[in-house]
Amino acid sequence: MTEPVEVLHFTDPGCPWAYSAEPFLTALRWRYATGLAWRRVMIGLTESTAQYDARGYKPERSARGRIRYRRFGMPYAFGVRPRNMATGRACRAVKAAELQGDQLAEAYLRWLRFGFFTTTLLMDTDDALVELAHRVDGLDPDRLARDLTSDAVESAYQRDWAETRNAAQTGRPAIAQTKTANTDGDERFTAPSLVFRRGGAALVAGGWQTLEAYDVLIANLAPDLPRRPPATPAEIVAASPHGVTTFEAAVACTAPNDAVDRDAVLAALITLAFEGAARRVELGDDALWLPTGS
Repeated sequence: MTEPVEVLHFTDPGCPWAYSAEPFLTALRWRYATGLAWRRVMIGLTESTAQYDARGYKPERSARGRIRYRRFGMPYAFGVRPRNMATGRACRAVKAAELQGDQLAEAYLRWLRFGFFTTTLLMDTDDALVELAHRVDGLDPDRLARDLTSDAVESAYQRDWAETRNAAQTGRPAIAQTKTANTDGDERFTAPSLVFRRGGAALVAGGWQTLEAYDVLIANLAPDLPRRPPATPAEIVAASPHGVTTFEAAVACTAPNDAVDRDAVLAALITLAFEGAARRVELGDDALWLPTGS
């Protein structure tokens, strides 16, 4: 049996760079399947809106800033919230979801990202966090709300917080690429940093990187790891019980070195929905494509 590659995924639901990398991570999960063993580490960018307020950030600036990230293909909405938002509470909510299962937590993290970037919900409030928990089949929103304030969740979050801020020891390649930050007194990983580990070796992809950068690190670390060919639109929808965005599907359906043809994949997704093999749900300025019955 081939030894899998452990992937440490340093992330935060409120980071637009992390959101922008989702198509690449979707493609990696398709390409390598169980050959990659993922472990998410929540960064906790901010504990209080005062941190953003002190930096001069404004909600209007945040909404305008999303225009910059549209080029990466993920859905956005452009409503302006009444105030800035911290992300620590949402990160703790992910740790609370983990108590109900790893896959449920991953699906919930996905909906938290959508909450930050395709809604005007105040994502540092428990009302918003519980509302989005209702979007994940199998996740108990009432239990999540109870667990959110538990000692177990706080301890898990603090472990992630400390691991993130250990980049000076474990993330020197990220520092060399200026892909780290120092906002709390210690050099920390930025989102979405990936650390690939296997057999005592570790390779670091700090911050936002291309799919090709991730792929070449995996190829060097584990050249024996089985790879699936590009998905078809039908295959990637069927493999995505919690939905896939148009560009995520397009990247997963693209062969290495080929240009992504979003329009061709969109046309195929439209046909799948017409034929009843997929379900389209409006999401920001795009859509989420789900398997029929999900």
